[in-house]
Amino acid sequence: MSTSTATAPGRNTARPRQDARRWWALSVIALAQLMMVLDATIMSIALPSAQPNLGLTDGTRQWVVTAYTVAFGGLLLVGGRVADRVGRKRAFVVGLVGFGAASAVGGAATGPAMLFAARAGQGCFAALLAPSALSLLATTFTDGKERAKAFGVFGALAAAGGGIGLLLGGVLTQYLDWHWCLYVNVAIAATGVVGAPFFLDHRAGHRAAGFDGPGIVLGSSGLVTVVYAVSRAESDGWLSGTVLPLLAGGVVLLAAFTWRQARAASPLLPLRIIASRAHGGPMLTLCLAMVGLFGAFFFLTYYLQNVLGYSALKSGFAFLPMSATILLTSTQLSARLLARVAPRLMIAPGLAIASLGMLTFTTLSTHSAYATHVLPGAVLLGFGMGLVFMPVMATATAGVAPQDAGVTSAAVSTAQQVGGSIGTALLNTIATSSTSHWISTHLAGNGGAQATSTQRQAIVHAGAVHGFTTAFWWAAAIMLAGALAAAVVIDVPSPRHRACRRSLNLDPFGARP
Repeated sequence: MSTSTATAPGRNTARPRQDARRWWALSVIALAQLMMVLDATIMSIALPSAQPNLGLTDGTRQWVVTAYTVAFGGLLLVGGRVADRVGRKRAFVVGLVGFGAASAVGGAATGPAMLFAARAGQGCFAALLAPSALSLLATTFTDGKERAKAFGVFGALAAAGGGIGLLLGGVLTQYLDWHWCLYVNVAIAATGVVGAPFFLDHRAGHRAAGFDGPGIVLGSSGLVTVVYAVSRAESDGWLSGTVLPLLAGGVVLLAAFTWRQARAASPLLPLRIIASRAHGGPMLTLCLAMVGLFGAFFFLTYYLQNVLGYSALKSGFAFLPMSATILLTSTQLSARLLARVAPRLMIAPGLAIASLGMLTFTTLSTHSAYATHVLPGAVLLGFGMGLVFMPVMATATAGVAPQDAGVTSAAVSTAQQVGGSIGTALLNTIATSSTSHWISTHLAGNGGAQATSTQRQAIVHAGAVHGFTTAFWWAAAIMLAGALAAAVVIDVPSPRHRACRRSLNLDPFGARP
């Protein structure tokens, strides 16, 4: 939609009508993005209330979260190709309507099966909505400075949405009831559906974006299998008889998918996209960043509620500084820097700062104060991630052929979802095993069965914190690895250098509307 302000002499310099609507379009797209990210965490806070109300068992409650993430992560590539084929605006509106309808069913759920099915439905429509939203943003804003601002808002919501979901879930659960954690999506989706026809530019789908049947089966089943196996690892363990075969099967399916994509006439995911350092590098970096960020949300939530005794609402407010820092850094600093410096000069330092923030959480104890031990790490983590999300997403989706915009956006979202799922399961396994070993060792050193109940409780709390801090060490290391990957792999030049190269027809990375 955006056009260059430079025009030939005598040519009409008036901007087209859709150009004037581009910022309203951003508000509609950002609203949809916020809704999807909220739903990854909002039900986590509501689960303690929903569980007795619906008769969920401890063994089945995980499906309230897992049904959404498995469907979402597993079907993203298909959703991206559908958006390319039928048109991104059409796919976006269908995704909004479907997501809102599934949310209404979930809010009205009277039993576990109804809620699980609704959450899976949300994931299916999110898999269509997410790539549509990101590719609409990428094709709407092609001017360098405006693109940076738009992706600053979008990236901020992608990073901060999890924390906002925890806060909103706490407010709705405490002052209304858990049903409203799902009903709220109906209002958000309805707002987006009303705004889309007025502000989003319609472009026909691309027939060149063909459907590769075997690729769809192999890719979707492989992603669903891997995401499901990772979700089960939290409760069953990575080496269990359930998780290990599922992981192996998922890897085999994805290997077969890769083989198929290299030979298909109309691949579901053109391998040139992820093989490119300009696109694949940011996706790899995003995946590693999400491993650490989701781990932080997960363990800080448990630390605040189970160790410090915070309520769900108070825990939600405790995440506000992190979310606010991400929002401010993305929109006020990153958006300006991206127009001046190479993306890796923001992404690599950003992940290094986020890693430092994660390291501060390794000093937590059973008696740590929020202001002196949690808040500094939360602000550092938020500042670092605010430097990462916007340039990663803007870089990964720039310069892609129109018929591949949807599936490229889907690949970015897949990296985000898979990274978050793997991070939560991997770090939780590390924390659990570390906690168990610590508790057994210290119980034995304190008289074992002879220990008083007070001693046992103190040991259990200290053991939990030890497990959390061990996981934070690993998360910091993974984020540092992401910083190194960004510095080495991402080779996109600064916008000024790129403009010079484009003027000489030397730059294949120039954004195309």
